[in-house]
Amino acid sequence: MNAVAARSLSHLDWLEAEAIHIMREVAGQTTNPVLLFSGGKDSIVMLHLATKAFRPGKFPFPLLHIDTGHNFQEVVDFRDYRAAQLGERLIVRTLDDSIAAGRIVLRSPDELRNKHQSVTLLDAIAEFEFDACLGGARRDEEKARAKERVFSFRDEWGQWDPKNQRPELWNLYNARVAKGENMRVFPISNWTELDVWQYIAREKLEVPSIYFAHEREVVRRGESLLPVTPLTPAKDGDKVEVVSVRFRTVGDITCTCPVASTAKNYEEILAETVGATLTERGATRMDDQTSEASMEQRKKEGYF
Repeated sequence: MNAVAARSLSHLDWLEAEAIHIMREVAGQTTNPVLLFSGGKDSIVMLHLATKAFRPGKFPFPLLHIDTGHNFQEVVDFRDYRAAQLGERLIVRTLDDSIAAGRIVLRSPDELRNKHQSVTLLDAIAEFEFDACLGGARRDEEKARAKERVFSFRDEWGQWDPKNQRPELWNLYNARVAKGENMRVFPISNWTELDVWQYIAREKLEVPSIYFAHEREVVRRGESLLPVTPLTPAKDGDKVEVVSVRFRTVGDITCTCPVASTAKNYEEILAETVGATLTERGATRMDDQTSEASMEQRKKEGYF
């Protein structure tokens, strides 16, 4: 790239180019990679970047979703639709199957499932012998994410040690692993929530409908809005309200809260995102609010 062309690139162009370079490094350095795809906005961006990196050929990896069994149906439907549209292989492994096999034991039927995803993910990695997992995590999401390298080394137990990561000087990446070890790779590490939405708007990408404002029954839990669903019914004494909300992030229904919003298009979402004072996980994910070290502990246990 010549100097004049480089100067003409927007910050989204730079982020896109970096992410595509990282994806191609994974394809070139690893034997059996996989792309984690849930149907959420970050993985939608990842999927689009993969099309730019590898089309018109097939992706050099399948897609994998670790399904808690408590996902929003709109997102699951979008996941299946998008994978079929691209003609790419989608592998789904569920926590329900892990529970049935005795690999996960819940303390109670209504226990939050997110923290148990590591078991199903590590089992899937072992089943297919994946040596690298491409994920859509970003450094601005949470404190533990900010410690992460782009190429995050995991030992033979799938564990992450933040003190035992490889240097990435001059953006040179080392994906070599021994049998049983694994790399988690995050091509959009340097993106922010605002970057993601700006990119989605620029590229005119489809997203699940629950990212846009809609009316929904909710109850208030402190400063959070908890959606009223069959999995999260209102309790005795709760005041059920119908509020215009949207989801900044989508995950397990039992711990993912919407935010009050009237944003019904990308421009309005961008305006809300610019004015946000809390990260999306800090504002909407109840499982990350149990402790300041919640995410770091889950990552050490094998979470992406």
